Amino acid sequence: MKYPIGIQNFESLRREGYAYVDKTALIWQIANTGRYYFLSRPRRFGKSLLLSTLEAYLEGKRELFQGLAIEKLETAWEKHPILHLDLNASRYTCLEDLYEIIDRYLRSWEDQYGRDERTTSLAGRFADVIKRAYEKTGMTVVILVDEYDKPLTSTITDEALQDKFRIELKAFYGVMKSTDRYIKVGFLTGVTKFSKVSVFSDLNNIDDISMDNRYITACGMTEQEIRDNFDEDVAALAEANSMTKDKCYGKMRCWYDGYHFNENSVGMYNPYSVIKTLSKLRFSDYWFETGTPTLLVNLLKQSHFDLNRLVDGEVSGQLLDSVDAVKENPLSIIYQSGYLTIKGYDPEFDEYTLGFPNEEVERGFVSFLLPMYSNQDKETAKFNIAQFVKEIRSGKPEAFMTRLEAMMADTDYRIIGDSELYFHNFLFIFFRLLGLYVEVERTTSDGRMDMVVKTPNYVYILEFKLDQSADVALQQIEDKQYAKPFEGDGRTIYKIGVNFSSETRRMTEWKLA
Repeated sequence: MKYPIGIQNFESLRREGYAYVDKTALIWQIANTGRYYFLSRPRRFGKSLLLSTLEAYLEGKRELFQGLAIEKLETAWEKHPILHLDLNASRYTCLEDLYEIIDRYLRSWEDQYGRDERTTSLAGRFADVIKRAYEKTGMTVVILVDEYDKPLTSTITDEALQDKFRIELKAFYGVMKSTDRYIKVGFLTGVTKFSKVSVFSDLNNIDDISMDNRYITACGMTEQEIRDNFDEDVAALAEANSMTKDKCYGKMRCWYDGYHFNENSVGMYNPYSVIKTLSKLRFSDYWFETGTPTLLVNLLKQSHFDLNRLVDGEVSGQLLDSVDAVKENPLSIIYQSGYLTIKGYDPEFDEYTLGFPNEEVERGFVSFLLPMYSNQDKETAKFNIAQFVKEIRSGKPEAFMTRLEAMMADTDYRIIGDSELYFHNFLFIFFRLLGLYVEVERTTSDGRMDMVVKTPNYVYILEFKLDQSADVALQQIEDKQYAKPFEGDGRTIYKIGVNFSSETRRMTEWKLA
């Protein structure tokens, strides 16, 4: 089978015989039941291919759709003029970058349909070319905008420049309302959603389908789609990794499934990771490796964010639906970027609970955070985690604690911020990374246990204190009887008390019992 890795053009995909998961029934529904749409999805989730498929359909390229669901739905196969704008190909360091990329597209369309030289603004030229395309072809126009938000997300820490981009884009997108009689479909996609008031206020009839259950599966793959299209490939993956096919599906589910775009939706797989895994016949963090969350990590630092909220954070529906307040609460942009997903919903208070969608994302995101809190480069931090796991599994608590002490001693004071928050955030990262390899728990029915790590042969109970002593921590382990559930099960139990100083911002002592 030919896997469409990096191929976002539907016509190329079909003519060259690459695998395609049929989304054309939804494409037909989009084109024939509404006018203006907006869809937010993480990067590499199939947004560009969705627009390319919609473009091929509305250009009337019937031969590309043989054997697909839309073939039974469409009879006319009309050819509409297409205005397809992709804003991804620029860094947007100044307003001129936006002018340049939009001007390039406008000039191409004007070469095809004509231009009124008296019209000079981007919005005015856009309105003119829409009208001319309609008049020249006699067919309503299709407008497709890929990564509409790239200028805004690129300047999320530069409010002055972002405001300039907002003003231009608001006027530009608003043209679709004033030229409505000439338009068949307008479809905008992006990673993040900026509120309608700030960007889409002049296009207030747009249908946001990002959390609409009817269109949840438009991008990405469901497990059923993988079974229907790639079952033999999963069997080959299982054989290459010495596991049963059922176990292989289970591992794929843990690594790449778990994206939920509303409270009741089916889980979606990251399509890029799926096809890379099937192609390479090995599991890896493929999606995460294609882009690092530097911007998001910087936002977490600037907002002095408690990282525990990444796994049990609650946000209102209004906040989740927009990234306009990212500096106060970065959870919305982290969710929309694909690093968090919906885990629960309380309709009474319109509150969503968020968490990591799968192991690939959790491993990648938390590993990316670790150097920030330990002042180690990525490879050194990765090596230390591997050594932690080996020492835990082999019953070497002294080596384990000495390594942890050294990691915390190397911290750069300039990036810590509040001592207590740093301490909790460091432990959060540490717990989550260890939890990918060994069983880690943090709570008991009688009080709060900071950490318990379980392996087939050993149980480690760790209690952390701030500005107290290791003896106080050990005493709490005894007073709360944290070890009692494990007595008599044959495993060796280690009790470890740890004290952390807010003054020196380091681990001052630890004791083993």
